[in-house]
Amino acid sequence: MSDTPSYGFDTLQIHAGSRPDPATGARQTPIYQTTAYVFRDADHAAALFNLQEVGYIYSRLTNPTVAVLQERIATLEGGVGAVCCSSGHAAQIMALFPLMQPGCNVVASTRLYGGTVTQFSQTIKRFGWSAKFVDFDDLDALRDAIDDNTRAVFGESIANPGGYVTDIRAVADVADAAGVPLIIDNTSATPYLCRPFEHGASLVVHSTTKYLTGNGTVTGGCVVDSGRFDWSASDKFPSLSAPEPAYHGLKFHETFGPLAYTFHGIAIGLRDLGMTMNPQAAHYTLMGIETLSLRMQRHVENAKKVAAWLEADPRVDYVTYAGLPSSPYAERAERCYPKGAGGLFTFAVKGGYEACVKLVNALEIFSHVANLGDARSLIIHSASTTHRQLTPEQQEAAGAGPNVVRVSIGIEDADDLIADLDQALAKATA
Repeated sequence: MSDTPSYGFDTLQIHAGSRPDPATGARQTPIYQTTAYVFRDADHAAALFNLQEVGYIYSRLTNPTVAVLQERIATLEGGVGAVCCSSGHAAQIMALFPLMQPGCNVVASTRLYGGTVTQFSQTIKRFGWSAKFVDFDDLDALRDAIDDNTRAVFGESIANPGGYVTDIRAVADVADAAGVPLIIDNTSATPYLCRPFEHGASLVVHSTTKYLTGNGTVTGGCVVDSGRFDWSASDKFPSLSAPEPAYHGLKFHETFGPLAYTFHGIAIGLRDLGMTMNPQAAHYTLMGIETLSLRMQRHVENAKKVAAWLEADPRVDYVTYAGLPSSPYAERAERCYPKGAGGLFTFAVKGGYEACVKLVNALEIFSHVANLGDARSLIIHSASTTHRQLTPEQQEAAGAGPNVVRVSIGIEDADDLIADLDQALAKATA
């Protein structure tokens, strides 16, 4: 299929990157379950290894099934290229890897998934990198946090767990002025609700495990490049602008232009970090993406109905859903995310920590799991699980206090979800 802007989202989510298998005519993308690929001859092999020709060498680097997924996600996001990997956490490291060096830092939002806060505040120190956490609503604080060693700004379009919606354009303007890329984790919004490149972001990451796959079967991640950032405008990004010793002095940006970051992700990132997505995971995610727009519409519809019911319930202190008219982010959500504020939010239960535990244990339709974005409705008490490693102050900043539960609203009948919450709240607050 020839991808052009004339095709709508619903068409692209089914067809982008996919062509009938030339050998069999198979309509669905086959699972190419192979580790290696036969070269035509010695010259062909040399050209591939020298990055003079695009093709398949070894499935740690490239695989035909994964390649279709990469093209489809890049197309839906409006990017020039993408690199898929083994998980959303892997995607975050892959995204930073071409940008960072020892002594460099990333400025990140305080409203992030707890695992990301841990990865940025603890794990990346082992690479000699560091992170500064800033409230993205305070643009002056964001400007002040960026220094000569900052190499990226990182936030989530719709933040996990609280459903906070980022004003991507405002944050992108600050990053642009500083000459560093804005990386947006678009997992919770998906390109159906938000395309961060249209708001000024330079790079997008996904945990494809979540809404893109949508069925809770496989883990995966993806890094998408807008192709618009000038990696040679300064000396901050030598991995992309300076000669690469492993490829005889090749300069990625000079050689590959807008695709420099994507080629580096494969030729260096996957080659050396090995965070490879397996072809079966890519296949499941491709099938999930075929119904992405339909599912996201239902997620949003159900989330609005459930959030409104919870907000009116006297057993609930507050609800954080940005799709509610009462939300302090309602105007921003309407402006930046006109198709809806997603299906993820938190609510506080009267009775605190113990009431939250009782609520989780009493639910019947909601599944108590450490995941989101499934077709099923999911719930978790973040303070005792996903955000457990954080300090109480960090938990509160992330919207994961001890009296709060996170819900990922699925595509079931909304009235059934409300009835399940009603009976569980009765037990939790008795």
